[in-house]
Amino acid sequence: MGLENLKTTLLNSKNDKSLILKTPIIGASGTYGYVDEYESFIDLNCLGAISTKGITLEKRPGNSGDRIFEVQGGMINRIGLENVGIQTFLLEKLPKLKQKNIDFLLNIAGSTTEDYERLAAIANEYEIKALEVNVSCPNVKQGCLEFGLNPNALFELTKKIRKNYDGFLIVKLSPNTQDIKPLATAVEQAGADCISAINTLRGLGVDVNYVGNKFIKKTVQGGLSGSCIKPVALYMISQIKQVVKIPVIAMGGITKFQDLLEFLAVGADAFQIGTANFIDPGICTNLAQELSEFMTKNNFKDFNELKGAIQND
Repeated sequence: MGLENLKTTLLNSKNDKSLILKTPIIGASGTYGYVDEYESFIDLNCLGAISTKGITLEKRPGNSGDRIFEVQGGMINRIGLENVGIQTFLLEKLPKLKQKNIDFLLNIAGSTTEDYERLAAIANEYEIKALEVNVSCPNVKQGCLEFGLNPNALFELTKKIRKNYDGFLIVKLSPNTQDIKPLATAVEQAGADCISAINTLRGLGVDVNYVGNKFIKKTVQGGLSGSCIKPVALYMISQIKQVVKIPVIAMGGITKFQDLLEFLAVGADAFQIGTANFIDPGICTNLAQELSEFMTKNNFKDFNELKGAIQND
């Protein structure tokens, strides 16, 4: 596909830990499955990596009832971290990732500090090179947000994960806070190598119909994603970049090439594409191609030069 100019490295200059990406486009957790579910739709070489579906220690069935609710400009999900569990992932999914040479971030979530510590230790044992820690899922009953909205708790959690894991550590932050800066500072000080943001916003979908002289109502409460949250994501990334020096992977409403430039302008170092994959399974291929063509047309030799130009102008 000729995307060599998109190769980039996420570098934590404090400890020289790095993650090399073929392109800055990453398939976001929960939208790309575990391994190669999108292989029929796109050339996986357009991706710098995929972030796996969130993995917990034990298999989780997820939430019952309605899990998806479409809204204007996006969707609300309450999947509830349904997943196969770490042991099944290691036995069935990891070998396929290695066989197909697919770069990935192992996305993990837990209900307790001990859950995260054990998952980190397992990832370290299996030499998984990049870990994305979900402390920001709004549609599970315990864990995640309980850690992700308290800077002190987040610092302690990240520090314990760091102690158990030697690879490239990414912490995924929640936007469901009045001020994201203390959270970003906490994870950097605790030893994270990178931040990804933002996860979904809390939202409520309401469906009202009048049938047979009676109102029929349905509500779905969960995580709001899609193009409708892009202004919030841009604001949050700009706030994070004011207080940290580690790289930031930006996500939240990216649907077109112009969005990539906007996120670069506020400090992004790479991108995750989530909800847009459900609308257009080929979007990551298209974005990578458009980004590469833009750089070639405008004489940017590589992605770092483009990033430097847009962030320094």
